[in-house]
Formats: sequence, structure tokens, C-alpha cells
Amino acid sequence: MCFNETNGRISKLMSMIKALPINLSNLQKTVLQQIVRGTTNPYRLVRRAKLILAAASGESNSSISRRLELDRVQVRQWRSRWFEEREKLSAAEEQQVTEKALMVLIKGILSDRPRPGTTKSFTVEQVVQIVEIACEECEKSDRPVSHWTPSELADEAIKRGIVEKISPRSVGRFLKRSDITTTSRSLLVKCQS
Repeated sequence: MCFNETNGRISKLMSMIKALPINLSNLQKTVLQQIVRGTTNPYRLVRRAKLILAAASGESNSSISRRLELDRVQVRQWRSRWFEEREKLSAAEEQQVTEKALMVLIKGILSDRPRPGTTKSFTVEQVVQIVEIACEECEKSDRPVSHWTPSELADEAIKRGIVEKISPRSVGRFLKRSDITTTSRSLLVKCQS
């Protein structure tokens, strides 16, 4: 079996899967239409609102995909996400939330979820303290070196309890962003003045 045959079978199976039904209340429909008409809304948000409105009108995933120039996988994903959040939307309307509050909820549903990866590990204060160490003379820290290296700075920051762990590469980025090069006499003069 070749790749095109397999790909064709998968495509055929995907088209046979019944699209999740999308039912909108009048208020949800109104809010989605406001998003579509909004002149300052991000393009992605507008396109996703159009997608949900089209799905609620009974349009197929393939049709929505062609019209909005989206991959069918994306159409299924957003349709599925809306379907998963339908109870939250209904509960909000039962509590008679304002149209503005419903708008916030809907925009949250149609927004990208946080992507995996590392979060910011260091506070501004920690970065400033590390840069301050770079401005000090190495001898004050009982280091057997003539000048600071990113590796030495990382070790010193951990030793002083500024951070639990940090890589020399991160220290190097901090120094580069702050326009500081490690110890030269002129740098020490700049830091002390």
C-alpha cells in the first residue's frame, strides 16, 4: 500500500466522521456576530467566530475549510473546542451574565491555549542582582579568577541564593540584553558611579 492510498483512506474516513453539532443561543450568536463585525479584533479571532457561526448554521467542516481557507483539522479542532465548552456557556447564560462578560468568555474559548514550553524562570530582580555581581570585582567573592565568565556568574548567583539554578547561557543572555560585558576596569567605574 502506498502513501497516497493510505492518505486517501484517512481522508475518506475523516470525511465520514460526523461533525459535532453546534447549537447557539441568540445571545451567543449576537456576541459572535459582534466579534466578526469588530474592526479591532484580531484576524484569528474573527475567523474562528465565523467558523462557529458557519458550523451552527449546519455547514460541513469541508465547506467551512474551503470558505475560510483553513485545514479541516483546524475546523474540527475549533468545532470540538466549542462543543466541549457548551456547558460553561450555558451555565454563564443561566446565571444571566452580561453580554460583556459573555464576550470575554467567548473570546477566551476562541483564543489560543498556552503552548507547552518553559515559563519565565527569573524575575527582574534576580536578573538585576546577577548583573550587579558582574559589576563587582571577582576578588570580593573569593573566586580564583581574574574576570567574571558567565559560568562563574551562574555559580556565584546560586551560591548567594539569588536563584536555585541557572545556566551560563542564561547569564550570558542577561548580560547581552543589559549591554554589559564582564569585568573590565571601565565597567567597574560605570557600575560604581
